Amino acid sequence: MKLSLDIAEASPPGWIKAVMDDFDAFLRDHADCERKASAMALSMVAKYPDRTAILPDLIDTALEELEHFKLVYQIMEMRGVQLPASMPEDPYIRALMALMKTPVLPRFLDRLLVASLVEMRGAERFRLVEEALEDPELKRFYKMLWTSEAKHGNIYVKMALQYFDEKEVYDRLRWWIEQEGRIIASLPLRAALH
Repeated sequence: MKLSLDIAEASPPGWIKAVMDDFDAFLRDHADCERKASAMALSMVAKYPDRTAILPDLIDTALEELEHFKLVYQIMEMRGVQLPASMPEDPYIRALMALMKTPVLPRFLDRLLVASLVEMRGAERFRLVEEALEDPELKRFYKMLWTSEAKHGNIYVKMALQYFDEKEVYDRLRWWIEQEGRIIASLPLRAALH
């Protein structure tokens, strides 16, 4: 069984041009996204400590995202790029969060499915970055990242299936995929992951 579903809307071609035109800005945003992804997985550990079937996967994901942050930071150091003083709000994440249900149980499902979608979008975009890069080391790094993000996308759906009916999970995931496609198409192009 395929755990995640494909994203509905491909990234616009101008997105990769924006990234390649200001790769240092992209690295700063990428580092922020890895920190936030790690923090998000850990926040679910704190919010749902009774969901013991998924705690090991959440902890492993948080650690892997933190390791990705460390690796991005090392690339930034080599290029003389500093971390930003603050992490700006991500308009993509803000738009997704605004659509989440508020009752406790439906919100838990939405958090898992949105995390899956964010990871799948990351996989798509890191693959575009890997294909556009010429530096062999950076190409290897971004190939490793897009395969890891795709795996994380599957893991979050697998977590949802631990606690919710399969039909409910996939029906809601399809709805989220449509919403995510609409959101990604509406955002301005910038040298950022989202």
